[in-house]
Amino acid sequence: MLLDLMAYASPKVLMTNIFIIVSDPDPDVAENFNELEASFPPLTSPPVHFVTENSTIVTSQTGSTALVPCVINNIGDGMVSWIRRKDFHILTIGLTTYSSDERFQAVHLQHSEDWTLQIKYVQQRDAGMYECQVSSHPPTSIFIQLKVVEARAEIQGPPEKYLKPGSGLRLSCTVLQSTEPPSYVFWYHNNRMINYDVDRGINVTTELLEKTSTLTITNAATRHSGNYSCVPSNAQPASTYVHILNGENPAAMQHGGRGLSWLQCSPSSWLLLSSIVILLC
Repeated sequence: MLLDLMAYASPKVLMTNIFIIVSDPDPDVAENFNELEASFPPLTSPPVHFVTENSTIVTSQTGSTALVPCVINNIGDGMVSWIRRKDFHILTIGLTTYSSDERFQAVHLQHSEDWTLQIKYVQQRDAGMYECQVSSHPPTSIFIQLKVVEARAEIQGPPEKYLKPGSGLRLSCTVLQSTEPPSYVFWYHNNRMINYDVDRGINVTTELLEKTSTLTITNAATRHSGNYSCVPSNAQPASTYVHILNGENPAAMQHGGRGLSWLQCSPSSWLLLSSIVILLC
């Protein structure tokens, strides 16, 4: 009877008949549909993941710009904060700085996952532990150790050198504990800069990327006696004293505390000089 009705019904009636049949399914079929719906888990956001490893150590030299990294995946709606652990001072939240020290700044490009803490003109007191925290639920953090080193120059060999007239002199200077190459390395003979004194028999060769500089004199004369200082742009200078003997007794030529006067004067010396100038005026 049902087949006859379907055969002579209009398309509209046929669709109505089909709907009635499907709307009242077999109980076993309905149970299968319910199981299918239950097999789809609810959608959840992936957890925050730090690409930068916890306990990373960053080394920077005094006077340079320190970059403390923090790369984060799946941050979502979380906010990134930088905290100085030694005093629990909040330095930045997002791109806003919450420190009166303007050297601190969070560096972040739009749509990037990098939230680097930048510290300009880094000082020894900036060394220590820094926390990069994401305001997820619960908050998650990693800790970065910043080490600050004092770069210095070193001239190979003893602090005083003795030569005979006509001998060759070679002074090699290396910049140590430097995290970046110097912009320049100047050599001084007493208080005169001699990098370009080729006409006086002096040749200076500097490899900035290798952080080395070499001074050579092929035919040393008595005029070449004196203090030689290696002065890099980003490191403490080094000095050595050269004696051209010319028959003198080396034991009678011992000198101490030589160097560029404007580099090695103690605070008490400056105070004494200031007092003399005031008295003379």
